[in-house]
Amino acid sequence: MRTELERVAPDEIEARSFEIIERELPRPLDPAVAPIVKRVIHATADFDFADSLRFSEGAVEAGLQALREGAVIVTDTTMAQAGINKRALATLGGEARCFIADAAVAEAAKRLGVTRSAAAADLAAQIDRPLILAIGNAPTALARACELIDEGRLSPRLVIGVPVGFVNVVRSKEMLMESRAPHIVALGRKGGSTVAAAICNALIYMIAERK
Repeated sequence: MRTELERVAPDEIEARSFEIIERELPRPLDPAVAPIVKRVIHATADFDFADSLRFSEGAVEAGLQALREGAVIVTDTTMAQAGINKRALATLGGEARCFIADAAVAEAAKRLGVTRSAAAADLAAQIDRPLILAIGNAPTALARACELIDEGRLSPRLVIGVPVGFVNVVRSKEMLMESRAPHIVALGRKGGSTVAAAICNALIYMIAERK
């Protein structure tokens, strides 16, 4: 016997999803970070993020202020870039960019024997605007960003460090938490481009009308 799907209007699906998230949360959330945690859970259906997301002191406000000033969000994957609501971001004067397919990045990666993601971090360091790094896939990009921050060559307003995987993932996140950069980190192996984009969108929606 076939089970019919519950009839829910398209424009009600997200609202219903957030009602379910609110009901099933394991504990109350800090109101300052709740919109971010809930949107990540919405994007992943994974309630572990209620405990694994870590925010450095002032990180959320640093990210919001950067967005108010027309920040450039640089992602490590085109998937994360595609997931960011660029129309809402544009209302704040910002834009989302990804350098992974840049010819200069490919050449530098080959010459230096590093990943394209790591080489792309150096290109991000050349941006002369408020900068938010959103790294959801490549621990090499996060590690290189941390090196540039320590050297004083990169000064992002916020680093979203949520790479996913098994090799160097945890250590790259530890490097970020040891740095002076304001950061949002997903502890452990979990993360991904979807998580990075969800965090960016949550920040955007906190101060801009959704488009």
